[in-house]
Amino acid sequence: MEGPDTRNSDFVRSLAKGLEVISSFGPERKEATVSEVATVTGLSRAATRRMLLTLVELGYATTDGRVFWLTPRILKLGYAYLSSQSLTEIAENHVQNLVAQVHESSSLGVLDEFDIVYVVRVPTKKIMRASISVGTRFPAFATSMGRVLLAQLEPADLDAFLESAKLEPLTQRTVTDRDQLREILTQISTQDYALTDQELEDGLRSIAVPIRDTQGRAIAALNVSSSAIVGDPADLIARFLEPLRTTARLIEHDLALATGRRHPSNARF
Repeated sequence: MEGPDTRNSDFVRSLAKGLEVISSFGPERKEATVSEVATVTGLSRAATRRMLLTLVELGYATTDGRVFWLTPRILKLGYAYLSSQSLTEIAENHVQNLVAQVHESSSLGVLDEFDIVYVVRVPTKKIMRASISVGTRFPAFATSMGRVLLAQLEPADLDAFLESAKLEPLTQRTVTDRDQLREILTQISTQDYALTDQELEDGLRSIAVPIRDTQGRAIAALNVSSSAIVGDPADLIARFLEPLRTTARLIEHDLALATGRRHPSNARF
């Protein structure tokens, strides 16, 4: 969870600044002025303006002369990652089969600093007000996929996360107390699954298990989401935990086979 070492001679500051500018845009800030981006990134107005105009020149952003916004071309950066990952390719069919079996939506996510990022999504029906697709991000601390991956962190990394993460309530049920969250994560690490009950959104329950590589490292999480209107959390465990674990084992098995077919220097997860 540590930041980059900018003292490293290989660190390219201009690239880092450009990525900060790109990351400043999102669902809550679809367009912004130079001043707004500068405020979010902490860069000077002059540096921010140069970065934005470079993105416009390359086709990754556009402007009306006052505000800037990203163009669909920016998706190429995300697709470059997804297309290079055997994980997403291998998991897709298994997630589809899981959804056909349990008749609920399922997703595969990876941990990116403080967020869980969806890399595979197979919906059955709309159970959340916000649409979810590949690339959607949610605060890791309030999601089943995020928690099952946070529970696998090394103690120092988990300490850093709990110290730095913004634990803001998303519903009345969201756990925001750091000590309580740590206790929950300790339990998750023992039971090897996570369940959230209306902490991300009212009416939504979710259960998740980790996906591990051949070294036993948790590299992703697989979940099933369901409406909280029917049944209770125990029902979620009874219905979905074993299908989730079975699907996770299938994904891990195929990942191991794929890794064995590739030269170690080219192996990616």
